[in-house]
Amino acid sequence: MVDKLIDEIVDFWFDEAMKPYWFRRSASFDRAVADTLGPHHEAAARGDYDHWMEDVDGCIALCVLLDQVPRNMFRDDPRAYATDARALAVSRHAVANEFDLECTADERTFLYLPFEHDEDMASQDRAVALFTERVGDETPVRYALRHREIIRRFGRFPHRNAVLGRASTPEEVAFLQEPDSSF
Repeated sequence: MVDKLIDEIVDFWFDEAMKPYWFRRSASFDRAVADTLGPHHEAAARGDYDHWMEDVDGCIALCVLLDQVPRNMFRDDPRAYATDARALAVSRHAVANEFDLECTADERTFLYLPFEHDEDMASQDRAVALFTERVGDETPVRYALRHREIIRRFGRFPHRNAVLGRASTPEEVAFLQEPDSSF
């Protein structure tokens, strides 16, 4: 039963029809994600699925549930980032156990995104290294470099400030007026 649920989550997320929506705002995709994966996100957030970390597909499913699903379900809401630390712990575990080496490039991307989403310089350096060495595709490497550049400059992602109730510095306000300042 557990393997079937993991497979359903992974199959839903990595379905070819879903790929065009992964990194863009779409109300219909967000609804589909919430309807299909929302209850599983809640269970993963509570730790109900922590035992999935012993399996490569379980780690992939957990990263999707903890890192990507809330970003789709809770746009412009602090809950979008509430499970980032849990997602990063899963990613670290997967990389430490070399589960990522058993994955496709797309699966690796979603295992590595929690590093890229962390507002910590060491995580940013790790994201750049992982995307460069183990994914190799120019696009995710470019995004990892851009995320790291922002963390290096500000120590955080300024586009999250309003949602998280953080005051923006004048430099951050100016930056947010620039094109491509947000993800």
